[in-house]
Amino acid sequence: MINFTQLVLASHNAGKLKELQAMLGESVQLRSIGEFSSVEPEETGLSFVENAILKARNAARISGLPALADDSGLAVDFLGGAPGIYSARYADGKGDAANNAKLLEALKDVPEAERGAQFVCVLALVRHADDPLPFLCEGLWHGRILPAASGEHGFGYDPLFWVPERDCSSAELSPSDKNLISHRARAMDLLRQRLGLK
Repeated sequence: MINFTQLVLASHNAGKLKELQAMLGESVQLRSIGEFSSVEPEETGLSFVENAILKARNAARISGLPALADDSGLAVDFLGGAPGIYSARYADGKGDAANNAKLLEALKDVPEAERGAQFVCVLALVRHADDPLPFLCEGLWHGRILPAASGEHGFGYDPLFWVPERDCSSAELSPSDKNLISHRARAMDLLRQRLGLK
């Protein structure tokens, strides 16, 4: 078991900080990289794993603290895993509505049976910037892409992601329910076990 009392999160997103802090529990304080720098590193990796490690190392280097990074996105089977690591900027950075519209267009005539997809989350934790053995935890959340948006909660592709175990879209789940079963929750469960927090 490794004892971390503080971690810096390699994200400026206040919502993600709050969500991950709630999942981690009170024994570890999660601080935002925004306390140390406003600069975002360029995500030059070709996989979720590479980008998560890159962001974690950068945050550790800037802050001097152990760092946690999350890289996540949507992988659609019919599209060969796209939009994948480019999920947030699938429609050239024009936002969630444009990303969703582009995805619906790409799957316009695809039958329900071929619309399988998964949300992917990779968490990388490094003890220091040059840590040769990062902790890596992956969470997959399997579902399928709906033909039209449904639901008001969540963000990103949530309105298009059908969750079979709840018989609704991700955007129709309450935030607390989503935090129990999402890709991020599954990756965080593994990390908590690795850190001896369960």
